Amino acid sequence: MLPALLESLGLNDPLAYLLIFIGVSLVMMWRLEAMLDHGLEGTALGTLVMPYCSGLGNLVFVGLMITREGAPREVLTNCLVNNVTNLTLLLGLPAVCWGLAVMPVKAAARKKKIPSVDTDTASRLNRLSLLLTMVAVLFFTGAVWVLGRDGQLDQNDGLMLIGLFLFWQCLQVVDVLKHNARHRIRYGLMFYLDLMVVLACAYAIYQSIDWLMAWLAMQKGGFISAANLGWLSGWFMVLPNSVLALYWGWRRRADVVYSSQMGDGHICIPLCLGLFALFKPLPVSGFFTSGLLLLFATISMHGLLLLLTGGLPRWAGGVMIAAYALFVWQGLLA
Repeated sequence: MLPALLESLGLNDPLAYLLIFIGVSLVMMWRLEAMLDHGLEGTALGTLVMPYCSGLGNLVFVGLMITREGAPREVLTNCLVNNVTNLTLLLGLPAVCWGLAVMPVKAAARKKKIPSVDTDTASRLNRLSLLLTMVAVLFFTGAVWVLGRDGQLDQNDGLMLIGLFLFWQCLQVVDVLKHNARHRIRYGLMFYLDLMVVLACAYAIYQSIDWLMAWLAMQKGGFISAANLGWLSGWFMVLPNSVLALYWGWRRRADVVYSSQMGDGHICIPLCLGLFALFKPLPVSGFFTSGLLLLFATISMHGLLLLLTGGLPRWAGGVMIAAYALFVWQGLLA
């Protein structure tokens, strides 16, 4: 539908699809904020809704690689680049710009006449939820590392990874239902209308990625070519998440920034890897293993700072950006 429309308008080129991809992602972000206003709790928004929207591109990429007999190495690179970018660069940038404070600043709370007890309780609950999400990221990353120690992820490993992901999602759904029952929250008609808009945006994202990946696969020379499909697709897929991270960071919603990046990581590791492994073994390389170790170190640092400082200070954001630069240098230039 979308390719035929653009072709009839004479806009059948990569720039048009890229602009559509970014524009649709912005519309999705707008309606996601409306869903938050309609009763969807912030951490739930980040762990249940945003990951499927921002991570949809990665799922589409894996589906296309399965149907088109794509190289497993590109899938591994795509998933690794996605997760490392989310947990270093896309958390580091908002932290450097505005700071990511999950725990409230008491002076600001008094200035806005916010009840300090309620604010502090909500922030502590958000921090506990985020710490649990970080533990899940560590667990999933560790599971991939253990299952890949024999040199590949096979069909049985894929089933295990998908099962772990579904179990985690069940826990999140139960947590949201408990929260809604405790606070007697019911979603009205507008919530479901916004959800339909989000799903329509997701379909437009699918069609734009399908065309762009097909175009990229036909490019044979230069850096922007099929030879760097894993890296380019990984960067391309995090574009919506980068918009979300910067926007919610600007809105001073550190809980949504954290949970959206952590939750999006679950889509790639373990879900995308598990889905591809069902159809074709994934050989585990040394670069992928070193990337997993970087993820371990990054998540550990996030958890420690969240416990000690209540968020990610600006100096730590700079460390995250530097770690990402080192990751790119080792992967592309070393």
